[in-house]
Amino acid sequence: MSNRNQIVMVAEVSEEKSTEQHMVEYIQSLQAIEEAMEPFKEQKRELKENYKENAWLSKEELSMAVKAYRLIKNDTDLSALIDMCNSLRGKVKVNPDES
Repeated sequence: MSNRNQIVMVAEVSEEKSTEQHMVEYIQSLQAIEEAMEPFKEQKRELKENYKENAWLSKEELSMAVKAYRLIKNDTDLSALIDMCNSLRGKVKVNPDES
């Protein structure tokens, strides 16, 4: 075995991390991303509030627009979605106050 192989093996061993170390790094990265996103989240809240204050769209219309956007963005098969909703209607108990 050459010295080069031995060094690589040592480097591989020293780079192994515990689950806890990976979790700490993941949380730190997630925290940094969420902090970086906060100004954009605030901008979204302000946009929504602006549309409500100016009476351009109601709360329900804003909600419907967001749902439509997400369906379009995800290329949702609307006929399959409607079929599923019709199939589940009456089988799934939903409290209207939970939404």
